[in-house]
Amino acid sequence: MKIHNKLVRDKIPEIIEKENRRPITKILSKEEYISELNKKLQEEVKEYLEDNNVEELADIVEVIYGILDSKNVSIEDFESIRKNKIEKRGAFKERIFLEKVLDDGE
Repeated sequence: MKIHNKLVRDKIPEIIEKENRRPITKILSKEEYISELNKKLQEEVKEYLEDNNVEELADIVEVIYGILDSKNVSIEDFESIRKNKIEKRGAFKERIFLEKVLDDGE
């Protein structure tokens, strides 16, 4: 027996059953779900940073979609927020690295 105690994708229990194993699961409360989504986001970001695998980025986006859904924010609304930030502050395409900011007289 292996203990996981983590949020998994919806089809994971089915996949485990097809391997003639028995998953023990529970349905999380809304508060538990949000907490586990946040843990999952940290896990997926860590995995991406370790190997820079684009598949990990897909996992990160899926977790973000779960967080948005839990907060009743549509992907369209989220995209609008994202585009508004780009319009006001820009994106990250120019590869600008801010070293320091000098105050007047420095």
